[in-house]
Amino acid sequence: MTDTRPTTTDSGIPVASDEHSLTVGPDGPILLNDHYLIEQMANFNRERIPERQPHAKGGGAFGHFEVTNDVSAYTSASVFQPGAKTEMLARFSTVAGERGSPDTWRDPRGFALKFYTDEGNLDIVGNNVPIFFIRDPLKFQHFIRSQKRRAANNLRDHDMQWDFWTLVPESAHMLSWLMGDRGIPKTWRHMNGYSSHTYSWVNASGELFWVKYHFKTDQGIEFLTQEEGDELAGADGDYHQRDLYDAIEAGNHPSWTLKMQIMPFEDAKTYRINPFDLTKVWPHGDYPLIDVGTMTLDRNVTDYHTEMEQAAFEPNNIVPGTGLSPDKMLLARGFSYADAHRARLGVNYKQIPVNSAKVEVHSYSKDGVGRTVNVSDPVYAPNSYGGPKADPAKTNEALWYSDGEMVRQAYTLREEDDDWGQAGKMVREVLDDAARERLVGNVAGHLSDGVSEPILARAFEYWKNIDKEIGDRIEQAVRNGG
Repeated sequence: MTDTRPTTTDSGIPVASDEHSLTVGPDGPILLNDHYLIEQMANFNRERIPERQPHAKGGGAFGHFEVTNDVSAYTSASVFQPGAKTEMLARFSTVAGERGSPDTWRDPRGFALKFYTDEGNLDIVGNNVPIFFIRDPLKFQHFIRSQKRRAANNLRDHDMQWDFWTLVPESAHMLSWLMGDRGIPKTWRHMNGYSSHTYSWVNASGELFWVKYHFKTDQGIEFLTQEEGDELAGADGDYHQRDLYDAIEAGNHPSWTLKMQIMPFEDAKTYRINPFDLTKVWPHGDYPLIDVGTMTLDRNVTDYHTEMEQAAFEPNNIVPGTGLSPDKMLLARGFSYADAHRARLGVNYKQIPVNSAKVEVHSYSKDGVGRTVNVSDPVYAPNSYGGPKADPAKTNEALWYSDGEMVRQAYTLREEDDDWGQAGKMVREVLDDAARERLVGNVAGHLSDGVSEPILARAFEYWKNIDKEIGDRIEQAVRNGG
């Protein structure tokens, strides 16, 4: 059947031609009053918005989250109450690469979720690994720059990366993950997602708990070897994006089971590991995983730019019964993510449909570029004319006590807070012989690509601090030719 819809301008006015500009005669000059031509060219010149600073390359899909277990003893959040079903959006991404970079570079994968709850939007911004390279946000900008491109030649540089890593030993745990099998997931469907940060939950009685989110893939963990990743980077740079889209189109809807680690509030004061240190995990023997529900992705985006490139995730989107924690990185991200969206998308980015709450919004925000929601008086608070009023009874905020001198220091060390312990335990006890062999090969190959001698020596010592045998094997592999 022929589509008879007329082409229009962005104002809905029918246009005369899809092919020919308005000219003085067929051979004459183009006329400035061809308003449709001018609109098309002007819009084209402004099509691209700035890409995200990290996590520029990515994709995702819509779906729903359904609670299958009762965790109401830990949180009053409606999204986590028994039987609740909530529409949601997921975005997966690489960290360091630009929008056109290959999906299969060795890199952490972002795992960002937006739940459109009946109490407002809840965002969980995490990765496919349960820890991170650093624990203090002052280092974040420098870390990202070390993974990007050099100023002089605009090339990524392994020497720059290892220079940073070896000067920041807290990166050891994360680097042991990154250089192992999970550094290149087979697909987005075959990787876990973690909040990585410690968040908080508050129950209906006001009791506070410290929590970590674990989204376990129901498809099973699968990975690509370095060789497979390199081959796909050249053969199909959009491999992960294509896989997810095609799977959903075919009715093969991927799912993840949400499991929580939950720590009673008082435990954090004396636990042998600082529970807010982003470079550490909580051993499951101490805080076992508790099932909550299932996340299923079942609808592809229909306009990538509108529904994915303009999607804005931010950990400060916390609904009643959920909250942040004393995690320094998380507290800083509570500001930086929203600020990045304002810079990239404009101050009214939350009015873009993909970011809009599915509940009524009664806000005193007004004006600014891109605003589409009408404002009515009164536009200030407090007021005497029936404007919205804050109701603390509806918020159930996660609040805790803190005091002390203003200092610039690392977290206070606890019994097991060294930088090498958990990394070494993972290498020795979690990985099998074949995985350790691949780890050695991955690290040696990476170090053999342009890393200068002084930094190379530091890198060998770095890995020996994680595990002496692994460090020796890496040094031997590099010295013998990579």
